[in-house]
Amino acid sequence: MRKTNVTRSYGLLETFLAKKRASKANELIKQKSRSGKILDIGCGTTPYFLMNTKFKDKYGLDPLVKTQNSDHKIILKKFDIEKNTKLPFKDNNFDVITMLAVFEHIDPDKIPNILIEIRRILKPKGRFILTTPCTWTDKLLRTMAIFKLVSAEEMKEHKAAYTNGSLISYLNDAGFERDKISVNYFELFLNHCACSDK
Repeated sequence: MRKTNVTRSYGLLETFLAKKRASKANELIKQKSRSGKILDIGCGTTPYFLMNTKFKDKYGLDPLVKTQNSDHKIILKKFDIEKNTKLPFKDNNFDVITMLAVFEHIDPDKIPNILIEIRRILKPKGRFILTTPCTWTDKLLRTMAIFKLVSAEEMKEHKAAYTNGSLISYLNDAGFERDKISVNYFELFLNHCACSDK
């Protein structure tokens, strides 16, 4: 089997980190949801998480995708969430929506509308899961990029970093109820994982 990068440029630890994110997201997905539909926003050209999660229907959005991933029955759509104000799906469409290591690549001014759109296409009782690096990891990640442990290209595209409190505020402002939002750390306190049911 041909080895593929999970990011646009090389990083020795990229596949390991993608596995950790996928594992964390899979832990948070209810078994009953797996008979429905999942959408991974920012799935990448190699949709690692979608290839490693079990769902009846799997969809991915990314500005760089080219074709449907027929090997894993994944429907991929070329789509830039920063350039479009409306996600290309009907209301109440997905049981689970994920955004893994994508939040930090988005212009902060665009995030409120994106989260409102995510909530719109999420089914009632559906779950939204996101991961993003913690604020204190920026220098560490940039040093790791110098040594080609993580993708230098991806690091250059980081636009912001977030705290637990700011993630909660963004989700709450988008209509997710505070008592349904949880934010935790993983990967040795280097990353946040936020989760909310609709």
